[in-house]
Amino acid sequence: MTDISKLGEFGLIDKLTGDIKTNNESSKYGVGDDCAVLHYPDSEVLITTDLLMEGVHFDLTYTDLRNLGYKAAMVNISDIFAMNGTPRQITVSLAISKRFSVEDIETLYEGIKAACHKWKVDIVGGDTTSSFTGLAISITCIGDAKKEDIIYRNGAKDTDLICVSGDLGAAYMGLQLLEREKSVYYQQVNEAKKKGDNQALKQLADFQPDFSGKEYLLQRQLKAEARGDIIAKLRDANIHPTAMMDISDGLSSELMHICKQSQTGCRIYEKDLPIDYQTAVMAEELNMNVTTCALNGGEDYELLFTVPIGDLAKVQDLDDIKLIGHITKKEYGHVLVTRDNNEFQLKAQGWNPLQ
Repeated sequence: MTDISKLGEFGLIDKLTGDIKTNNESSKYGVGDDCAVLHYPDSEVLITTDLLMEGVHFDLTYTDLRNLGYKAAMVNISDIFAMNGTPRQITVSLAISKRFSVEDIETLYEGIKAACHKWKVDIVGGDTTSSFTGLAISITCIGDAKKEDIIYRNGAKDTDLICVSGDLGAAYMGLQLLEREKSVYYQQVNEAKKKGDNQALKQLADFQPDFSGKEYLLQRQLKAEARGDIIAKLRDANIHPTAMMDISDGLSSELMHICKQSQTGCRIYEKDLPIDYQTAVMAEELNMNVTTCALNGGEDYELLFTVPIGDLAKVQDLDDIKLIGHITKKEYGHVLVTRDNNEFQLKAQGWNPLQ
């Protein structure tokens, strides 16, 4: 393993970015100077930033560095798609502790580059520095869209249909699975240490949990995917959502953001929430309510959007999009209708990184 200090900041940047070539005409100049140079003559510029902190947003006990890089880029790319834009460039800034080698950071960058390659996004700059508290990743994504195409959160109107892509709760169930196995592992390690059982400790060093039958849950948690394919489907079907955002903190939280900014209420139906079979099985295994997981789990990175009721037939014809309810007047509140037709007020119980 190569110590990062042997390369220095600029040597590390050269090693990570030396093979990067740009794909977009708007990327006039990328890595290699004081600033990147971008040019957007006929469109609006979209900019989003996410900061991921070790111990808060990810756990390297079970998170592979390549998947981490992929996910870090994808969550930013997802924000651009959520505005109905096209992602074009990213900048990557890293704070790195001494326990990471050059090869570790190269592996992280492999994931970032893979995510960018999938959506033809250019890496045009960033920064590196040292850290005393672990790894931190800050990515800024830049995209563009025509002014009339941009979709905000505040455009939902009474009678609009509420739709989601994909399925909900799987990423959260994946996290619960990983945390459970981590807890079991460290419990066994501590017991072996107390007994002074070196043979058991040696065996535990190579221990790998059996995740067979639960691969989808792990993929959803560890390797997020931005739903640019859904944006393409909506454009091809000539559907222009009235409001849209991606589901990072949980369906209930995101839907209430749309309602608050649009000054509306909503009514969604439990029976229509899209839930994968593995998610339901895992929730039962952990004695958790699967609907609660789907509403509040977070990190699905699916798209939540509203469309005019006149687009009902168009939406129903599209694969991987589910109609889950409709927008109401503000005074009717935010309602979940259960399978047995009881009604409950939705609560924004999604993940809060500042708690």
